[in-house]
Amino acid sequence: MNIAYFIGRSELKEDRRVLALLGALEHSGCGIYLVSTGEDLRKDTDMLLSFGGDGTFLNAAHIAAPGGIPILGVNMGRLGFLSENGPEGVADAILSGAFRIEERDLLQVSGIPGNFPYALNEVSVGRVSPAMLGIDICLNDSPLPTFWADGVLVSTSSGSTAYSLSAGGPICTPDARVLIIAPVSPHNLNLRPLVVPLDSRISISLKARDDSAMLSVDNHSYRLDARAEVSVCTAPVRLRKVCLTRSNFFDALQTRLFWGEDVRNTEN
Repeated sequence: MNIAYFIGRSELKEDRRVLALLGALEHSGCGIYLVSTGEDLRKDTDMLLSFGGDGTFLNAAHIAAPGGIPILGVNMGRLGFLSENGPEGVADAILSGAFRIEERDLLQVSGIPGNFPYALNEVSVGRVSPAMLGIDICLNDSPLPTFWADGVLVSTSSGSTAYSLSAGGPICTPDARVLIIAPVSPHNLNLRPLVVPLDSRISISLKARDDSAMLSVDNHSYRLDARAEVSVCTAPVRLRKVCLTRSNFFDALQTRLFWGEDVRNTEN
């Protein structure tokens, strides 16, 4: 098995837990090599390990997704839904085949620079000054009421536990093939997030006092002409995410977000 690895923070290259994991894989006959861009990825690569948090995982996804390489997140931080696995036991799980591969939907955004116009978590448009935005959205050519807000985001089910959650969006299981349209700090008090089918076509245009707005695609941001129209739809490729057999989405909700935490749910 040939395994590439991507490291978010340079100091992790000397972390004893990282070195132990990589050493165990190499000792068992795996080919191990470091990547920093998609150009470094070899064609015979079987898996990509991402060492860091969810932000690192999103960067690593840019490397893995175009070639369909499965990616496993190794959490070296505090909170992670994409990088949910601590380094202990990861090598044994890989070598014993105690993992499964989930395919995660990606969003495609029109008109942005770079060669990876995809997002795993969300695409958002937001203001750059104190003035709120008027946001016009067409869903499959049907106009929605104007959103008056700091911004709007379109999230995948994978991103439902990220920015969308902070904006009041629902939690979706990763296999739910839906999109979430959520206003960010809306001035319309009766405006709520909307869940739509995955194959929806979404276009966003603005009524803004400023000449520009901010477009964010996962953890990459771009200045956007306020007169531009942003189109969002499902990408033609999907991310292949490696999940260890022991991982469980609902356990992650409870341990990371204290989901359902209630004194009545304890035995003592």
